[in-house]
Amino acid sequence: MASRFAKTLTGTAAAAVGLTLLAAPAASAQAPVQAPAAPAQDDAPPILIGHRGAAGTAPENTVAAFKDGRKSGADFFEIDVQLSSDGVPFLFHDDTPARTTNVEDVFPDRATDPITSFTWAELQQLDAGSYFDDQFVGERIPHLDDAAKVATTKTGVYIEIKSPVNSPGIEQLVADELRTDKTWQRLVAADKVQVLGFDEGSNRTFAGIAPDIELQQLAGVVPGPAVLASWATFADSVGTNYRVLTPQNVSDVKAGGLVLGVYTVNSPEAVQASIDLGVDAVTTDFPIQNVRYLKGAPVFPGSGVEIVDSVNNPAGDDVQPETGEHVLLRNAITRSIDVSGYLLRDAANNILTVGDGYVLDAGAELRVYTGPGTNTPEAYYNGGTASLLNNGGESLGLWTPEDKLQDVFAN
Repeated sequence: MASRFAKTLTGTAAAAVGLTLLAAPAASAQAPVQAPAAPAQDDAPPILIGHRGAAGTAPENTVAAFKDGRKSGADFFEIDVQLSSDGVPFLFHDDTPARTTNVEDVFPDRATDPITSFTWAELQQLDAGSYFDDQFVGERIPHLDDAAKVATTKTGVYIEIKSPVNSPGIEQLVADELRTDKTWQRLVAADKVQVLGFDEGSNRTFAGIAPDIELQQLAGVVPGPAVLASWATFADSVGTNYRVLTPQNVSDVKAGGLVLGVYTVNSPEAVQASIDLGVDAVTTDFPIQNVRYLKGAPVFPGSGVEIVDSVNNPAGDDVQPETGEHVLLRNAITRSIDVSGYLLRDAANNILTVGDGYVLDAGAELRVYTGPGTNTPEAYYNGGTASLLNNGGESLGLWTPEDKLQDVFAN
């Protein structure tokens, strides 16, 4: 199958010292923490896609996240579509409502029920924003068409068909909506819609119904040339986990005539590493910040604190003092910064906080632990009883108490 995805490629926007407790005098502000140098102007940037809208800065798969994706100037934002029990296409990632809604308040006995077992009217009773931050209280689970209403011919939509086995007939319904709805028609005509999924059978079904829509086969790892050749008979591109991508994978995908995308690439450093490998498209939870990076603009204007590392205990006991799970912060500028109340949020919305009275002098570091311990000027303990962070494939955002993003880390 000849790929039309390439049409958009030319149009893209592209040890602790000096820490004090309590108050410390502020020196003059310095330049913000710097990301790696952006790609040279003569290098075409990759297609950039906001993951679940912009899941790093707003509650995933909500209109608020779609608006952040659009505001970023990214080429696309990505959504996850499923079918309600009465056949309405709605946007939601998980198989159950437990993680990202207030289902326990509204339907106390149904928190672990399949999300597709709810009617559209029941889904509309759930709050899908407050789990992320109080400012998003009242965000609802959107209809598929809500994404088209936010998208533009500059920032289009990646439609992932999520868990199609739980939504029989979803391929036909999505294809019909793209074909008959005027808002979707406008985006399709501008080459600003792509459908994707992990389920090969579902993708083949969709390709048979709507062969003119761009289609991406997702895979945790890139398979060998024989499988890629098979995928090329129905798909235009391959999307995979950037953390396991190799130069040989890139070569194999390109040799198979397929476009290559990677997910979920959150830090500028990881974006640059993906570019260096030769990928064509990058999906990120933080499209606003990574569009800035690709444009050579300050990624975190006004910030001075950076995430240096996310560390777990190789022995497996992640809640022990000194050796347990923690995140290392550093003041990278020459004035003192009060980090009291700063919070660290991972991709699953697990949160670690910094206690009151912590001021980092220039160059000082602070270890923020998940588990118990005695607080010191160099370490703060949250007192948890179980590990929170997925240190083997971590993505973290650092926020002020005023909800200003300070840094993003990915390993």
